[in-house]
Amino acid sequence: MIVFPNCKINLGLRILRKREDGFHDIETIFYPVPVHDALEILPIQKDKDSSLQFEQTGLSIKGATQQNLCVKAYRLLQEIKPDLPPAYIHLHKNIPMGAGLGGGSADGVFTLLALQSLFEFSLSKQENEQIALELGSDCPFFLLQQAAWGLGRGEKLTPLPLSLSGYQILLIHPGISIATAEAFRGVSPRIEGEPLTNSILRPIEEWKTVVQNQFEETIFIKYPELKKIKSTLYKAGALYASMSGSGSTIFGIFPPDASRPTLEPYPWIQWKKIP
Repeated sequence: MIVFPNCKINLGLRILRKREDGFHDIETIFYPVPVHDALEILPIQKDKDSSLQFEQTGLSIKGATQQNLCVKAYRLLQEIKPDLPPAYIHLHKNIPMGAGLGGGSADGVFTLLALQSLFEFSLSKQENEQIALELGSDCPFFLLQQAAWGLGRGEKLTPLPLSLSGYQILLIHPGISIATAEAFRGVSPRIEGEPLTNSILRPIEEWKTVVQNQFEETIFIKYPELKKIKSTLYKAGALYASMSGSGSTIFGIFPPDASRPTLEPYPWIQWKKIP
């Protein structure tokens, strides 16, 4: 079985408060984007040492194999279903890590769903949501796969009737990896401000001033190149540009009839029409 985990962007992100458990309450709007990894899962004979074989190609992933969310998804599913058959998982990485695109989260959730499909069983909606949340705060979004208002850690989701279908999107990752913990360092939570669910109702041409990612306030100081890329996208004709999540990907949304702008080369760049 082969599936193609997609990434997401954040249309605005507000950091509301720091919680007693050390996490932060945020407000954001998630939107799915058609840029993908490739994930192949096959049944295998059980190895004497392990019920899971994992291989990864493409862009590099830092950390131990056991920390990969595909592997974690298999192990968490195995806790609920001890007779889960042995599997071979091959992940080909195209979505960069530490990019604010949720690529690792998507890989984990797609593994969770693909294993159920391959081995012909189904968890309940609540069980899938629980495993997704154990994998990561933004993982539940990849079960929903539509525009959604995110609260709490990002896991409290409300679907939104927002469509960017037909618009062009340009995503640029300049090779800078930003850990979520690094992004939260130095931010000043604040509850004041217009909810993003109101701001997003305005014409997209007005989003520049009202749909903002609060992480930019500190990340752009540390990484001025990111601010420069955002400015470049506006000069190239973007209707709206922003950093996604905790960075470092900068994206621009362009009119449906726009041609791909000519920019300086970056380590990773994607130009897609939003379906």
